[in-house]
Amino acid sequence: MTRTISVAALQTSYGEDMEANIAKTANLVKQAASQGAQVILPSELFQGPYFCVSQEEHWFGTAYAWREHPAVIAMADLAKDLGVAIPVSIFEREGPHYFNSLVMLDADGSPLGVYRKSHIPDGPGYQEKYYFRPGDTGFKVWSTRFGRVGVGICWDQWYPETARAMMLMGAEVLMYPTAIGTEPHDDTLDTAQPWRRAMQGHAVSNVVPVVGANRIGHETVTAAGQTFYGHSFIADHRGDLVQSLDREEGVLVHSFDLDFLDRHRAAWGFFRDRRPELYGALASPRPA
Repeated sequence: MTRTISVAALQTSYGEDMEANIAKTANLVKQAASQGAQVILPSELFQGPYFCVSQEEHWFGTAYAWREHPAVIAMADLAKDLGVAIPVSIFEREGPHYFNSLVMLDADGSPLGVYRKSHIPDGPGYQEKYYFRPGDTGFKVWSTRFGRVGVGICWDQWYPETARAMMLMGAEVLMYPTAIGTEPHDDTLDTAQPWRRAMQGHAVSNVVPVVGANRIGHETVTAAGQTFYGHSFIADHRGDLVQSLDREEGVLVHSFDLDFLDRHRAAWGFFRDRRPELYGALASPRPA
């Protein structure tokens, strides 16, 4: 029997009411499941607004231990009810440490573990180093009921090393929950297309489907506010967009033949022809 997987990306706006945000996400998960989706990806930190636009200590009060996070608890019940897997992006607290994390829930609602964002940005509008420690879990690939899913978080998606590492760990699909939009220091800078192209490149060079889920809407954590541009998508193993949104709310669903992709990946030879003995510079902070 042919192995297939049906994946989904969710795109919507979020406010400051965590309960309302979780309920909104749950409704979109149900929509995706009704269309046959098996692994359903909400966007980054959907528990609330993207608060990293500024440095305000009160936001630390919105972090939870990952097993106790309201979003994890609610999505676990939903995953079990619908028989779907859900990567859940959260603001995690572990003792005195805080992380931008993701909990992978399998189709019975059980947590497969936690991944902590490896690459932490620090710039105008994306001041994450104030809130989050660099992840200490290493990259993760999850054996869900439907296939092996690798998940990076937002800034991770710009790094080809992240995608390749997850592929070497056996990923069959790559997913990236994201919160990205306007750049406060430059009103003319729109990164929507480069954002997509970076991940489409991962699809091509690893012969793997890629799913990107971004939020939309104008948020007013600061007086100036920030507008998130959406452009969520599903790309196939060629990097072609098979499903995509612009700046509207919606659900994307697409199915892939995992057996075909496995054979096709082997035929391209990207992993056969790797020369890791020559890649030492990639693992050196300051290569000569």
